Amino acid sequence: MNGARSLVQTLLASGVDTCFANPGTSEMHFVAALDQVPGMKCVLGLQENIVTGMADGYYRIARKPACTLLHCGPGLANGMANLHNARRARSGIVNIVGDQATYHRPYDAPLTADTDGMARTVSQWVQTSMRPADLGRDAALAVRAARTFPGQIATLILPADVSWSEGGAVAEPVAPAEPAAVDGQVVENAARILRGNRGKVLILLSGQAALAPAQALAWRIAGATGAAVMADFLAVHVARGQGRMPLERVPYAMEAAIKALERFEHIVLVNAQDGPVGFFGYPGMPSTQYPPTARLHRLSRPEQDPVAALQALADALNAPPVALPDPGPRPEVASGAPTPEGLAQTVAALMPENAIVSDESISFGRGFYKFTHAAPAHDWLHLGGGAIGGGMPVATGAAIGAGGQRRVISLQADGSAMYTLQSLWTQARERLPVTTVILKNGKYNILIGEYKGVGAVPGPTAMSMLDLGDPDLDWVRLAAGMGVAGRRAATLEECAALMKSSFARAEPFLIELLV
Repeated sequence: MNGARSLVQTLLASGVDTCFANPGTSEMHFVAALDQVPGMKCVLGLQENIVTGMADGYYRIARKPACTLLHCGPGLANGMANLHNARRARSGIVNIVGDQATYHRPYDAPLTADTDGMARTVSQWVQTSMRPADLGRDAALAVRAARTFPGQIATLILPADVSWSEGGAVAEPVAPAEPAAVDGQVVENAARILRGNRGKVLILLSGQAALAPAQALAWRIAGATGAAVMADFLAVHVARGQGRMPLERVPYAMEAAIKALERFEHIVLVNAQDGPVGFFGYPGMPSTQYPPTARLHRLSRPEQDPVAALQALADALNAPPVALPDPGPRPEVASGAPTPEGLAQTVAALMPENAIVSDESISFGRGFYKFTHAAPAHDWLHLGGGAIGGGMPVATGAAIGAGGQRRVISLQADGSAMYTLQSLWTQARERLPVTTVILKNGKYNILIGEYKGVGAVPGPTAMSMLDLGDPDLDWVRLAAGMGVAGRRAATLEECAALMKSSFARAEPFLIELLV
């Protein structure tokens, strides 16, 4: 058995049965092994940032890691932006990165790179396999690392000769460690803060604390103590709609975030990395969004189980079960010219039960939440680390993670869509039920806002670099070139009709919405 076959068989034995790939010469024996060993679903992406973004979306919905197949150091480099997002989202991924044959590396061939060094910037676990006999063991350890709660990026570097040489051995799966235990003293401290500061405490949910089981417990605690509950802006997967909390996120904009948090004297962090901070530093503005006098109290770290932590806190407070609030009737379809409020209302009115929303709407969509609380139960996925170009690959991977059985609605700004528009081709090839709504304003609108935020003085050269016109991007024709049907909409009525029609099709569809 060669190394490549032992690798594929070990991945399958460890529960990794999906491979998002963009291979090259160094990986050909691994590709051959995928043919020879049945059981691995292989999905081609036309650029590595599509591949890594799909693996991120897949993990968020399937809750198990896929592997990626990337071509040498430059291929890894192409996929690093969405690996950055995935690391921030704490998604579990096993990267298989091809490399020069061990004996060829000293000759410094053109694709030779510091693959190990690059991998470490976006991975929690990195290993280069040097012998076929070690490859199965290394693969099992990579999967264990990827499955370590709540999820990690593991990168296995595979020299070509280790892949093709005989002597490989299949390794048994290695179970990941259990999540770190909840600290009883930390729970008692949080209970004391909540008892003694009614109306002055914010419970901030992030990571898996923003999913339905943790939300129900947070609502019980809030009901018993008068605390407020919000989702961190960096909560990348939020359970929403009927039967879930009507959570709002900490705003992106500094002024709005500072205003939203100014009344709180204490913030209880549930799987949040830290207290809310701005994405950037702005002249004359603080870095933190919470008051300088507010005290942070960590109930659970990102690597701890938030449900166990919140259950312990609810028990310590004797918080009785309480029904989640009724968000009211489902909204009606909006009409007229497209607005953020109208689009959000229309999506909530039409989305199927158990849909998945992949949101890279950037500035246009910052107010979507309050108009979609009464939608059917659904999952809402956000950009993990701020590197734009994640929305469409995440939507694609999420559809695959759901086995093609759930409608995915991709709300996508036009500028960032151009980073990874090849996602549409994979959606067409895999016949995925993804409805993409391109929010076309013909500019990098977020950067126009940031230009003002940092106090820079705009001029014609600067504004030309933020404009996407001349020539105009035609998203209907771009989609057609990728094999995806599409139509243009100028009103919310037209958009609603196209959305409703697309939801009845078991294939991708694109709507270019002029906003």
